[in-house]
Amino acid sequence: MNAYLEQRALKISTATTLVVASLGVVFGLLSGSRSILFDGVFSTIDAAMSLLALFVSRLVMKESSRRFQLGYWHFEPMVAALNGSILLLLCFYAFLNAISGLMEGGRELAFDVAIGYAVIVCAVCYAMYFYERRLNRRAHSEFVRIDTQSWLMAALITTALLVAFAAGLLMQETPLAHWTPYVDSALLAVLTLCFMPVPIGIVRRAMREVMMIAPTALDAEVRAAMAPVMRHEGLLEYASHVAKSGRVHTIEIHLLTTPEFARDAGVARLDEVREEIASRLSIPGEQRWFTLSFTAERRWL
Repeated sequence: MNAYLEQRALKISTATTLVVASLGVVFGLLSGSRSILFDGVFSTIDAAMSLLALFVSRLVMKESSRRFQLGYWHFEPMVAALNGSILLLLCFYAFLNAISGLMEGGRELAFDVAIGYAVIVCAVCYAMYFYERRLNRRAHSEFVRIDTQSWLMAALITTALLVAFAAGLLMQETPLAHWTPYVDSALLAVLTLCFMPVPIGIVRRAMREVMMIAPTALDAEVRAAMAPVMRHEGLLEYASHVAKSGRVHTIEIHLLTTPEFARDAGVARLDEVREEIASRLSIPGEQRWFTLSFTAERRWL
């Protein structure tokens, strides 16, 4: 069910993003606004990333293959890192473009056309944000979460554009009219600076998973689950290793036992220990790769 909701959200998002991208390019050319063109290019890249996310979402639902014997989960953080990196580079390029525009003295805009664009796109972006946020309460998808953030950022950007364009239109009949050519470039510079922390956060979270950095919360949960287990007779110590890749959590535990426990404990007893540990973990069974091994020799820890 979660996979179905995820793919439905990504399909709708991709189609809507393509519409917004087309509007951005057309209205950007008609109005002469670099900030609107930036919005259109951003939406185009976002649509491409949504298509890639949709492909990976379907891929991770497949059974493991002979070639990918541990599944396809690791593709999720890789796509998220790519998505964030491209958006970050786009922001940096747009910022340089804005500074260049300011240094060149700005440019005149057709504010009425720009305002029409901002009103339409604002309504679309906010509608998509609230739709995906509500849907992801059931889907619990990292891809949809990132896409929801993208729609919120797009909505805030377009809101700022609307306010700035309206202010510029009002300034045309005042003594401040000579500043109106700078409105578009100044706004683009401010927006890109405010926008940059979001893709930086996406890349940072994704790279933690790509680099297999142990999640602090998961590590603490495994240690808490092992504390009562280690009070059982015959269990001496353990070594645990955890990681997160996309929506799957890898948990590996090696238990050191006494020689007597290793000799006398049957498979049923080992399964009892395994079940006790599993019952203390909050990660759903379908989202964890849980491995538990027993040994009576310390060198195997």
